[in-house]
Amino acid sequence: MENMVAESVKYMILGMGIVFVFLYIMVLVLQLQAKLIAKYFPEKPAQPTGTAGLEKRKVAVIVAAIQHHKNIGK
Repeated sequence: MENMVAESVKYMILGMGIVFVFLYIMVLVLQLQAKLIAKYFPEKPAQPTGTAGLEKRKVAVIVAAIQHHKNIGK
């Protein structure tokens, strides 16, 4: 009986060690992948496309809709 318990503990430690090593290697590979992608495919800076006017227009439409909704209830 003691031999079986010792063997099961041995296999448990072996299995957990293999999982730990696999996860550690996976983290290293993902970090390397992130560095390679950042190096060869950098993000382009956002180009201003004149959306400030569009944002102001959206705000104006929302304010007008709220005012219209408030006036309907009177």
